[in-house]
Amino acid sequence: MTAHHRNPAPGRVSGAENAPTARAVRRVGPDYPLMRVHRTGPYQLTIADVAAHSGLPPELVRRLVALGLVDAERDARGRLWFRPSAPSAIARVRRLRDGLCLNYVAVGVVVDLLDRVERLETALRRSERAAKEPTTWT
Repeated sequence: MTAHHRNPAPGRVSGAENAPTARAVRRVGPDYPLMRVHRTGPYQLTIADVAAHSGLPPELVRRLVALGLVDAERDARGRLWFRPSAPSAIARVRRLRDGLCLNYVAVGVVVDLLDRVERLETALRRSERAAKEPTTWT
């Protein structure tokens, strides 16, 4: 039996009649195109995307994830997926580390405090707006 007559492995598409038309197609052998996974939802970027956008090597991005400084999700294969805001979160960590000469643990504490201050300020603005709105008693 030749390669063209074998059944493809599960999850693979065989032959040109079943070939996907999406532009993000990788070929695995002559007759086995695979679709690239495009994630929807909050975690869409690969580690390569985040590394390219942030200007850091992937190893350092993994380290920032391990330290809890950048939010990521692991899929069933163990690959990291990031939110579109990950490069800006990394830029924030780098600014704090470089500008204040902090180690990564201290940067984590500062980031947590800044996030808490932002949430408190947002809640304060909401309550001030609510206090200014007239109440109807009907």
